[in-house]
Amino acid sequence: MIRINLLPHREEKRKAKRQQFFVLTALVAVLAGLIVFLGYSIISGYITTQDERNDFLKKEIAVLDKQLEEIKRLKEQTAALLSRKQIIESLQSDRAEAVQLLNEMVKQMPEGVYLKSLKQEDRRITMTGYTQSNARVSTLMRNLEASPWVEAPKLIEIKAVTVDKRRVSEFGLTAVITRVAPTADSKSNSAAGGNKK
Repeated sequence: MIRINLLPHREEKRKAKRQQFFVLTALVAVLAGLIVFLGYSIISGYITTQDERNDFLKKEIAVLDKQLEEIKRLKEQTAALLSRKQIIESLQSDRAEAVQLLNEMVKQMPEGVYLKSLKQEDRRITMTGYTQSNARVSTLMRNLEASPWVEAPKLIEIKAVTVDKRRVSEFGLTAVITRVAPTADSKSNSAAGGNKK
């Protein structure tokens, strides 16, 4: 016997296709959700790793900044110490200059010439004094010119004055101190002087 299905087969096919569509749509939605979640997780991991790196770099930069400040402070202290050292060396080299100058003035002073004042400004010395003869001032200038410690004596003025009811000549002259390199004798003298202290 022949059986005839009277149910609408087209309706069943549509229903089956609709179910397939819904299943596929659900699968695609789940797959899309998984992809989005995986992408978010990966990106979140990258961001976390980068944040950790950034925090590490910030800490290291802070440490380096402290070290740079310390280096800058040390450089400033070094520069200040070097400046002090140069000043001390300069003072030490000039320490004996006044004594040598006075010693040289005593050696070069002719008889009958008396100094009233002796002033030093850097390398320039200015002196005033009295003499009974103008020729002795010329002798003093020649002696100073021949001295290894003093050079370029120049007469400023010479005038007649009365001192203690005596008529004398008052003179003023300038000269320049020559800074000669210390010789072996002066080094040994300064060493001996240092040992006496």
